[in-house]
Amino acid sequence: MKVNTQSVNFNADKKLIDFIQKRMDKLDMFYDKVIQSDVYLKVENTSDKENKIFEARVKVPGDSFIVKKQCKTFEEGTDMAISSLERQLKRRKEKLRAHM
Repeated sequence: MKVNTQSVNFNADKKLIDFIQKRMDKLDMFYDKVIQSDVYLKVENTSDKENKIFEARVKVPGDSFIVKKQCKTFEEGTDMAISSLERQLKRRKEKLRAHM
């Protein structure tokens, strides 16, 4: 799956982008009709430790799922967002199966 990763107001290193790509590729196991996924990485200018925002949009035929997580690290946000997307994609697949 092609993942478009954009980092807002900073440059993401290659290891982080590869980590995100690897995690997003696992979504294909749960729903194989994913068209495209966009990931946005943002850093808020606050004194709060949880200032990193991971936002993902996954497009499937007829719908799209958006997940936004705020954590201490982008890796933690990625893991939380992926688990949320897994649940949503599983639910969508079960709904489609029920209609057939």
